[in-house]
Amino acid sequence: MIFNSIVWNVNPEIFRVGSFAIRYYGILFALGFVLGYIIMGKIFTREKLPPKFLDTLTTYMVVGTVIGARLGHCLFYEPGYYLSHPIEILKVWEGGLASHGAAIGILIALYILSGKAQKPYLWILDRVVIVVALAGLCIRTGNLMNSEIYGRETTLAWGFIFERTGETVPKHPTQIYEGLGYFLIFIVLYLIYLKKSQKLKPGFIFGLFLILLFGLRFIIEFIKEPQVSFETNMMLNLGQLLSIPLILAGIGLLVWTRKKQI
Repeated sequence: MIFNSIVWNVNPEIFRVGSFAIRYYGILFALGFVLGYIIMGKIFTREKLPPKFLDTLTTYMVVGTVIGARLGHCLFYEPGYYLSHPIEILKVWEGGLASHGAAIGILIALYILSGKAQKPYLWILDRVVIVVALAGLCIRTGNLMNSEIYGRETTLAWGFIFERTGETVPKHPTQIYEGLGYFLIFIVLYLIYLKKSQKLKPGFIFGLFLILLFGLRFIIEFIKEPQVSFETNMMLNLGQLLSIPLILAGIGLLVWTRKKQI
């Protein structure tokens, strides 16, 4: 009998009426945007920016995140299945979002916005990534409630036995590891913004975000279970391979901003 573990068998649905269900994942996903809106509101107030621009920014963020994250998961991880069942792509509430796809979606959406709003692209990114890190905490908590994206077997006392997926041995709760990491990244970026934003060159906070968030993701992937079968024998899984160019882009941005300051 296993004593040093946590049996996890939470129903991912809060309630259901017929075919309609409210899931923790959907609520937490929406909460990420709500918290982001509140914090961005404080940033906009601090910089005396019009609330209307915040509403426009939020709309672009929501669209870019949802479309990018969903398409990222479907096309990066399971293209064969989703291209054969395209209607399944629309079922965002069932989970299946990729942070790398979200990153691409956000970058494209905010690039379009920067041109229309005539705001510097890096200026927008430096502020938006602060709340993106916080939203990552909400999403990983949603993954925990769905009993998905967890780690390999562990003997640590805080290992989770994910009974809903048929597991019988403790696994690393990598959703918690990532969620807490993202929360710390949010704290670091927000404090840097509050204390040093006037002295930093555009792109510094964004570059630091890329290094910290995707660096964390790269490390934690070593103890995750493969999300799809083709990753089983890979030295680096798909999440790590997709993280590398984003980490390098972050390093490049920090070097570039440093040279701009000299």
